[in-house]
Amino acid sequence: MKRNWELDELIEHFTYLPNEMQQIGNKSSETRIGFAVMFKFFQYEARFPFHKFEVPKAVISYIAKQIEVPAELYAQYDWNGRMIKYHRAQIREFFGFRENTVQDSQEMSEWLCQHVLHRSQEW
Repeated sequence: MKRNWELDELIEHFTYLPNEMQQIGNKSSETRIGFAVMFKFFQYEARFPFHKFEVPKAVISYIAKQIEVPAELYAQYDWNGRMIKYHRAQIREFFGFRENTVQDSQEMSEWLCQHVLHRSQEW
């Protein structure tokens, strides 16, 4: 996600809609900004950030203004605790995702062998 963001791109990809704002609920301070940034990052990338500072400062600042929290609080968001796991679960549920299982991996491997590997050997 490394790039220079123009304002119109920030508006298009990182503006909170009313139904999304409800997900932030009564979260406060670093919890509020941490959740809000992860939510929009997930919506844009279909994954969570690999590390806290993968998210560009421009994106963090833009989101912070919308939710009325200082952007500097994002640095204090606990990246390893119980809360981030709960936040990730909330975000996945909102977007209709779930964590992968071993069965998912096995089914994907079988599908790839049947549909992709088989065809690539024919060429």
